[in-house]
Order: sequence, then C-alpha cells, then structure tokens
Amino acid sequence: MDRLFIENLRIRAILGVYEWERHTPQDVLVSVSLFLDTRRAARADDLPGSVNYAELAEEIRALVERARRRTVEALAEDIARLCLGRPGVRKVTVSVRKPQAIAEADSAGVEIERRKPRTAKA
Repeated sequence: MDRLFIENLRIRAILGVYEWERHTPQDVLVSVSLFLDTRRAARADDLPGSVNYAELAEEIRALVERARRRTVEALAEDIARLCLGRPGVRKVTVSVRKPQAIAEADSAGVEIERRKPRTAKA
C-alpha cells in the first residue's frame, strides 16, 4: 500500500477543555497519512486513482475550524472519518498536536490509526 501524506497543517481553532481554550483560538497541527494504491494515478500521470491533497487539506481545515472539540482525540476521530470517506483510502493515520499545550514541550497531542472495515468498498 502506498502512503500519501500532509504534515503539520497549521490551523487556528477552538480546541480544549479549559475555559480560555473555549474562547481563544489556538494553533493546532494536523498530520495525516492516507494508505491507498496509487498505481493507477502513476500510470495515467493524473489525479484520478489518487487523492488530491490540496483539496483534502482544505476539507480538513474547514472541519477543524468548525468542530470546536474539547479533546484532540475527538478531533482526530473526525479527521479520520473524513479521510476514510475518500475513494480508495484503506487506512489512515491522524496526528493532532497542540503546540501551546505544555510550556516545556514542543507540543502535546494524539496519533490514531483507523482502517475501513473489510466489508467496505475501497
């Protein structure tokens, strides 16, 4: 399986459980890896058979900006569902990080991996 990825997509969003986080947008870094077969796109040298990562990035941005989730875990699940909805995507890894979460750390967050059920069409 091939891997198509977007790394560290920076999005301003409401995300968190603390009162100030519910009112003040903060930077969120989103990375996704989509696993699919890209041979058709490679043979045709065209996007059909793959995923347009520019379009996907905009969909992720719109989702994160409107989600207003309390936890990075819930937001990661939302993003995983979005990615798995793309034709041909069989598995996705999603990382959601908050750079300002811990003063002494570069970031804190979560990384999840989700697959389409075997019965689902790819």
